[in-house]
Amino acid sequence: MERIPASGSRRVGSGPRRLRLEVTVRGRVQGVGFRHFAARQARALGLDGWVRNAADGTVRLAAEGPEDALHRFLEVLRQGPPWAEVEAVEPGYRQAEGEPPGWFRIR
Repeated sequence: MERIPASGSRRVGSGPRRLRLEVTVRGRVQGVGFRHFAARQARALGLDGWVRNAADGTVRLAAEGPEDALHRFLEVLRQGPPWAEVEAVEPGYRQAEGEPPGWFRIR
């Protein structure tokens, strides 16, 4: 279930609210360039975070940035690169934890 935390107090002029999106992607997503695809898309959207293959055959990732960019990123992940077969995308939203800015890395 997608859950976006209620917005907390924000200073006027502080810019868009930053959130953290944690995702598990299931299907044929390993060995098809999914991590590189996700990293390119995240960087293009100005997101910070990481992507990695998991031992169970899924791809896991965490991205932080403005809420609208995270929503766009999630839609891209649901499509995946042409050679992948995305069966399920399991997202969760929470407060940003402070991923290093300007860096989306492949683990």
